[in-house]
Amino acid sequence: MGHRAPPFAVLALLLTAGLLTACQQGSGGSAPGTGTGASSARQPTGYGSLFLARGECSTRGRTSFTEVACTSERAAARVLARHNGPRESGPRCPDATDFVLRVDALNRGTSEERSAPEGYACMRNLQPPHPGDPGMGGGPLTVAGDCVATERRGLVKETACDGSGARAPEYRVTRTVRDRAACPPSTALYVRVGGREPVGCARRL
Repeated sequence: MGHRAPPFAVLALLLTAGLLTACQQGSGGSAPGTGTGASSARQPTGYGSLFLARGECSTRGRTSFTEVACTSERAAARVLARHNGPRESGPRCPDATDFVLRVDALNRGTSEERSAPEGYACMRNLQPPHPGDPGMGGGPLTVAGDCVATERRGLVKETACDGSGARAPEYRVTRTVRDRAACPPSTALYVRVGGREPVGCARRL
């Protein structure tokens, strides 16, 4: 590591119910999405050889997250996947992810094994609700079964399919594919969802 970091990790909840680039059939309009986040610092508790490794658990608060044993009564979420590097250029989280934590570089100064580079953890709540499930309208990913509503021209935002969100659903993503040509004829909107199948085929509700 290039410089000595303090012996703690900074976690940031990536609030990902943000805007998605969308393009209606026959339209070329698009715009980049946006997002926000909040961060906090917590001392690692020493569970496992890597801080927040796959299968490990954390507490969950409004602004703070601490690694704990999965058997602890404080455990609230489990790590589905853990990746190094920035999320923007890294692997997509599993579809079942409820929220994503950014993990800043950790240098304990005594052991490379217990240190960790910058990365992110894909988290799943141990108990419902699961905002990342299809149609729930609050997860960090857009998956088949999710609904979206128009935010402004060229941009849509995920919303609950049952109408309980701030915006009524206008389209439902029926499948995700590699390119638009693979979408069914009923597709009324293409949504950029990322991953290996970056195109969401959405029909109008």
